[in-house]
Amino acid sequence: MVKLNWHEDFIVQLAGIFRPKVYVELGLYHCALFNRLIPYAEQLIGVDISAEAGRYMQPSIKTRFVNRATQEFARELAVTPLQINMLFIDADHSKAAVLQDFHDFFPFVAPHGLILLHDTHPENEDMMSPVLCGTACLAAEELSKDTEPYELMTIPIAPGLTICRKRQSQLSWREK
Repeated sequence: MVKLNWHEDFIVQLAGIFRPKVYVELGLYHCALFNRLIPYAEQLIGVDISAEAGRYMQPSIKTRFVNRATQEFARELAVTPLQINMLFIDADHSKAAVLQDFHDFFPFVAPHGLILLHDTHPENEDMMSPVLCGTACLAAEELSKDTEPYELMTIPIAPGLTICRKRQSQLSWREK
């Protein structure tokens, strides 16, 4: 039986290889994943609407807690841009919110940066409850329709993880 939080181990392994300069996590809960990524990124920003989430963040000169809605933080980035190398979208699990977060933050993702969407392959209809996976899987389905500026794939193990790479060309060293 696969544990429901297998994605955390997977993302830690990915970050260990990818070594993002800037990692942003939307939706922290208790910072379980966020804190594990501190050794692998130069700068980490955790965004959560709940002030409680920030209490779980390991203090580090590399970390920053943003106690705002994701849309508010996206507006902040529009004024003070940041180039994100790895983005984990795991705040509101509704289709509309996941799509909004994807589109709001996509302009700030570096070429060949990674966007990870959680809860995109629920085990069954019951898992699509708003307190579990929600309708995030429908956002991944919508995003798969037009993938000109990115490529996308979902790992089909519940609760699911979709990996997106922003790119114009296949090889990073050929891109401007």
